[in-house]
Amino acid sequence: MIKPWYRVPRKTARIDPRSTRRTETPTPPTRPQSSGLVKSPAATSAPSATGPTSADVLARDRAMVWHPFTPWEDWMDEASAGDPPVIVDGQGAVLRTADGREYLDGNSSIWTNLHGHRQPRIDAAIRAQLERIAHCSFLGATHPSAVELAGQLLAAWPLGGLERVFYSDDGSTALESALRMARQYHQFRGEPWRTSFLAFRGAYHGDTLGAAGLGGIELFHGAVKQGATPPLEVVRVGEASELALLRPEVARKVAAAVIEPVLQGAAGLRLWPPGTLRALREWCDQNGVLLIADEVLTGFGRTGRMFACEHEEVVPDFLCLAKGLTGGYLPLAATLTTRAVFEAFRGQPGERRALYYGHSYTANPLGCAAALASLELFRTDGVLERVRELGDYLDGALEPLRTNARVAEIRQVGFVAGIELRNPEAPTRRLGREVCLAARRHGLLTRPIGDVVVLMLPYCVTEAQIDAAVRAIERGLAEC
Repeated sequence: MIKPWYRVPRKTARIDPRSTRRTETPTPPTRPQSSGLVKSPAATSAPSATGPTSADVLARDRAMVWHPFTPWEDWMDEASAGDPPVIVDGQGAVLRTADGREYLDGNSSIWTNLHGHRQPRIDAAIRAQLERIAHCSFLGATHPSAVELAGQLLAAWPLGGLERVFYSDDGSTALESALRMARQYHQFRGEPWRTSFLAFRGAYHGDTLGAAGLGGIELFHGAVKQGATPPLEVVRVGEASELALLRPEVARKVAAAVIEPVLQGAAGLRLWPPGTLRALREWCDQNGVLLIADEVLTGFGRTGRMFACEHEEVVPDFLCLAKGLTGGYLPLAATLTTRAVFEAFRGQPGERRALYYGHSYTANPLGCAAALASLELFRTDGVLERVRELGDYLDGALEPLRTNARVAEIRQVGFVAGIELRNPEAPTRRLGREVCLAARRHGLLTRPIGDVVVLMLPYCVTEAQIDAAVRAIERGLAEC
């Protein structure tokens, strides 16, 4: 077993308890230079003299660009869209627009950014790699950064049992890789009837056809399931207690079970009851089913542990990583798996046992360089300890919202929070969107999941910035 390299230091700099809890504007990061974070320069209220204005960019955007997860009528309607921000710069937890406005990055740029924007050591690592080569094929070739990153990822996993790393581009392809591996594994072992997958209601595992086929959210996945032949045969359950109700003939056909450990992200940051992951692992073992852990969101400290599987000490057969893998800089994904799975694919070329799957930008050297620098920050800067402290502080900062009559529930784990709003007018009224647009006017940039406001800030954020983010949501609620 490869020993984990990261350790939480016994003594780390605590969050300054004297920091002001109520400030009127987002405060730039002010951690010591040894932390690898830098202070944000003073904000400018004037548009950049060297680039196009926000109005120019938006006009051209609306004429040519198609945005993801964005109803077109909202985007075209300037009044309802609240003038979408044109981001041109970032520093730490702060984003800046072409017209000089500043926003706290309230959802870590769609759940990707870990250490903040323009993190000096990640920036330097990418520049150094760029001086050598930006990209090379990983088909029939290799490069040092990919090999080093594979070793560091395996060493970062603290529970043992995972020994191989397969690279791809994003969370969807990390899941696609695991799905293909699971099916072929059973074929090579003489169980070709294992072709279905077990997934949960409310699941979200990506947007490629196979990954979307696992999804359990009608808004995101309904269109790909229409028609006579769904992309995947899926056995759907709602919670771990339903596993025992599955008939043996159903379980016998399952190749792998897929779960987002600890919480379901796109379902509204819904937390699993304790013991869910352990119960699923036991059911898989009893029925010869492989376990895929989708840690695209939860990996790299979001829940207070390096990986969410650690909370119940469960070793999956596949661990899917993306989003925060490069610190939020570049697209890169990895699917970690066991020796048993890898060995099933070995054989003579004529046997066609290889995994004939991959992507043109697999193991991109720039992405690998960014990932290595991000992992170094975990090793040297006590990042996990800081995330736990930030999570504790966030728990206290959210207290005013817990007593707000328009808040139904706040769900938090680690440094991730979902604030579910009471909306008796749903679905005709999109209250979550209204509140996020109103919070934008107070310096917070985030997106809702339905009527759940997501708060998932970068790890470089200060206490004052956490307070500013919560206050922006409070004011947004008051204005809606």
